[in-house]
Amino acid sequence: GGSSGIGAATALELARCGARVILATRDAVRGEAAASRIRTETGNEEVQFMHLNLASLRSVRAFASTFLHQEPHLHLLINNAGVSAGGTTEDSFSLPFQVNHLGHFLLTQLLLERLRSCAPSRVVIVASSAHCAGRLHLKSLGRPPPGLFSTFQDYCDSKLANVLHARELATREQGTHVTCYAVHPGFVNTALFRHAPLWLKPLLLPLAWLLFLDASEGAQVVLDCATQDGLEPLSGRYFTDCGPRQPWPAGRDDRLARALWEASERLVGL
Repeated sequence: GGSSGIGAATALELARCGARVILATRDAVRGEAAASRIRTETGNEEVQFMHLNLASLRSVRAFASTFLHQEPHLHLLINNAGVSAGGTTEDSFSLPFQVNHLGHFLLTQLLLERLRSCAPSRVVIVASSAHCAGRLHLKSLGRPPPGLFSTFQDYCDSKLANVLHARELATREQGTHVTCYAVHPGFVNTALFRHAPLWLKPLLLPLAWLLFLDASEGAQVVLDCATQDGLEPLSGRYFTDCGPRQPWPAGRDDRLARALWEASERLVGL
């Protein structure tokens, strides 16, 4: 998710620090343009685009295979891509739940051994305070929830899954020097709002321009979790721009985190 918004702002700052950055995005034109723009702005030629469509588990597996073949090092994985639109993927899951959680979950699992071999390494998962309204029903996981506000509920469910994914990954990776952090970047004016219902846009878009953070401001907490020294003891925690914070109660449910992990493994075929 590095071609626009928080992802592009994060990639830009990492490139400025001299990192080799892989922009993994689904749109080749936008991805190549973003990589070129960052190379020009930073003078860092080690910024490359690779195709990845999280709405396709086949694409996730292809990306991971190509990445592992071409890139010997991986110290930082930032799971940033997100959608709030309704719909169904080619894998028959709801679009927001697959893109926001299942695709990232599979990608992280496929790259985990490389992260371990390059440790100390970090996984940063861009979540949201919207996890407060998340309700995960394991028997219907990956299917759109019922009701008038199905798409909004689906988004909130996926954000709760992000928080729990980080929590369980940190538990399972204790002792490996792979650490993980869930991040609420704040209310940021990004392309995510292009998926808002038509009736809501006249109200939401002016509010976004007036009150919401810009992408570079939203990227700051992501960058902090990616690069700040001494965060290892806080692996698995939920961060906002004010630092580590307690997530809402469902985001602290270790039993649910473990059950979500096991269900996600089954759904993506691990």
